[in-house]
Amino acid sequence: MIRETPEDFVTIIRSYSPDPNKPVAAARKDHSTFYATFQHGERPVVEPVDIREDLKGYWCSVPESLPGRTILFFHGGGFTMGSTEDHLGLIALIATAARARVFSVDYRLAPEHIYPAAAEDALAAYRYLVLNEYPPHQIIPAGISTGGTLVLGLLLSIREHKLLFPPAAIAMSPAVDMLFGGASVVANKDKDWITPAWLTSIRTVYLGGHAPNDPTASPVHANLSHLPRLYIQAGTHELLFDDISAFVKKAKWAGVVVRFEIWEGMFHCWQMFGEHVPEGQEVVEHIGAYVQEVFTR
Repeated sequence: MIRETPEDFVTIIRSYSPDPNKPVAAARKDHSTFYATFQHGERPVVEPVDIREDLKGYWCSVPESLPGRTILFFHGGGFTMGSTEDHLGLIALIATAARARVFSVDYRLAPEHIYPAAAEDALAAYRYLVLNEYPPHQIIPAGISTGGTLVLGLLLSIREHKLLFPPAAIAMSPAVDMLFGGASVVANKDKDWITPAWLTSIRTVYLGGHAPNDPTASPVHANLSHLPRLYIQAGTHELLFDDISAFVKKAKWAGVVVRFEIWEGMFHCWQMFGEHVPEGQEVVEHIGAYVQEVFTR
């Protein structure tokens, strides 16, 4: 599992790092092209549904998908870009490895919809599934990057509203602190493909003046007691590594059962690049094994 990061590949994808100075429409187009360039393989069968008039979800199925297994998926993109379409390659791989259907949510994006819009959409998607006869014990929320942030915030919202928890949740390379104060933000700036400037832009655009330590936006600042099992992945070359590690430590102190999987030498969202990085393939297999373990307990 532990290998050296292919530095030439990191250099290539660094050229695609989001430019916070670009107009939003152009940045979103670049982001979609970026992920499309690096995702291959079979596409899932996709069925769109309306969660609300302004909120769409997409059922994504592969031949291996079994009834009674739902992964509620939230894409990445810094809360300002990204979509189900951008992530279909990863979604198909996760669905295959987990033998589950994936319900992916195109939550509202900033700057048109600032915090807490995306967090509210995450809760609306969970409620939609439960109200449509997908019981909580058959749902595992999962998200990548800021999608992982939404997963953790969703658990806090479920607890606040006194709803039934899912049995577990998965966060891949999540942003857990909008203050971005971890030492790795500076220490890994030449090892990761995302930049400190982009992190600052996420905080400014997404929060729109809200406090960066609001628990739903920055889960590391929340009371983490009584949350369900968590499976969290992080690479040691990520800008966010120290923030994620601090969250895991706090969650464990709060009594949460956490499986923290550290991937030596991996960069932000390496899970998206399985066609080019062997660790990207391996990590999805681990996700699938975890989902199957939870659903067969």
